[in-house]
Amino acid sequence: MSRLDRSLIAGLPVFQGMAPEDLDRVLQQARSLRIAKDQAVFEQEGEAHSFFLLLDGHARVVKTTPDGQQVIVRYISPGELMGIAHALGRSTYPASAVAAVDCVVLAWPGHLWPELAESFPSFGTSTYKTVGARLQETQARVVELATEQVEQRVAHALLRLVKQTGKKTDEGILIDFPISRQDIAEMTGTTLHTVSRLLTAWEEKGLVKSGRQKVTVVEPHRLFVLAEGRADKS
Repeated sequence: MSRLDRSLIAGLPVFQGMAPEDLDRVLQQARSLRIAKDQAVFEQEGEAHSFFLLLDGHARVVKTTPDGQQVIVRYISPGELMGIAHALGRSTYPASAVAAVDCVVLAWPGHLWPELAESFPSFGTSTYKTVGARLQETQARVVELATEQVEQRVAHALLRLVKQTGKKTDEGILIDFPISRQDIAEMTGTTLHTVSRLLTAWEEKGLVKSGRQKVTVVEPHRLFVLAEGRADKS
């Protein structure tokens, strides 16, 4: 296997402040993998044999509930870690990660995480910040599911994706990876029918444009007003 170049990870937040020789040491223990669209990077309750950094593409983190329902917890963007079960004190993955498009990831053996966190404090600190931010995001999602109407939940979900992956186009801000109405339903604890009805209504009002696995937010502010539960006067 050819040696991985440090330029792959230099400048990424999780490796910020690390010296070039330290980046080389970290990469010596990594391997590069290509994950085809819809293929699992890792599976819920599987042994946490590796942790990963997404270099290219997007992956969705999916949690299967005891009754078999699938919930999309979040999407992973390039430069983000995933599968960091050891940072949670777990030996198995708490959820699955599935490639939303063809992906390229770096993988490290899971048992190396404590060693890397100790050897490179900035890496450990950044990883714990990632864990903390995701726990906060999960708590916010739980509150949304418990207290908000479906319309608000779907609006919040689209705004989160725009913030995470939005790409400006002539029509508005495109969620820059394929996302289906079923995906949005699984993110927001509702049904495909409800999401389709909402997106159709919002298109008629000029808030969004949607097509096959494609959503563009045309009026982010008006969508924010809906997300916050305020009446849209337009």
